[in-house]
Amino acid sequence: MAAVCLAGCGSTNGSATPASTPQFVDPVAPSSAAGPSLTASAPAGAAPSVSTKPSAPASASPSASEPATTKVKYVFPVDAPNVDWHNTHSKYPATDLFVNCGSRFVATTSGRVLEVSLTDTYVEGKPDGPANGGLSVSILGDDGVRYYGSHLSKVRSGIRPGVRVKAGQLLGLTGKTGNANDVCHVHYGISPPCAKTGDWKVRRGVVWPYTYLASWRENGQKSPVASVATWKRKNNCQA
Repeated sequence: MAAVCLAGCGSTNGSATPASTPQFVDPVAPSSAAGPSLTASAPAGAAPSVSTKPSAPASASPSASEPATTKVKYVFPVDAPNVDWHNTHSKYPATDLFVNCGSRFVATTSGRVLEVSLTDTYVEGKPDGPANGGLSVSILGDDGVRYYGSHLSKVRSGIRPGVRVKAGQLLGLTGKTGNANDVCHVHYGISPPCAKTGDWKVRRGVVWPYTYLASWRENGQKSPVASVATWKRKNNCQA
């Protein structure tokens, strides 16, 4: 079931209460000049801009100084009731999570942000590359695993490389940027950090996420750590 865009991309379905309403960075078109809030360059292989806008109020903002949790917790990466996903994916191990545009994309576990893409530079017909994901966020979990979500419509203000996040913390809103075939969904990938930034073939996914997602959807805590470590030993980070 591919969910249609019922709510309009970029809406704030399921957002926090008015007292802690999150702020978002609007997507930047490739032809647009970067405004004053989009000044820093992302790592090689990622989209070129990251947000430097003031973040939401302290009670709702990511914290760069928050201490690491001692016990890793996993949550389903889309905070919405109507999500569909499959145990297959074209060309490489990953999953597409089909959901209405504007749904909440959240951190799978606690950790730090690795890469953020705020610019949709995808051009139809071009060879596969990092631009396929459109707007995206990847985090390095405290479990040592990288979690990546793309095709977002907006990224939350304050989500930038190095920022600590908690499990379930809002990262952005779902959409259909990049090579999403005009269908609202999140491309979701699990991988070892390897080069951490710029290694888009690994970042997009190297182990099948389906069984972990099924566990997390039911509040289970199935961990991908062993599978990711096995893939890394066998493949030496070559996807």
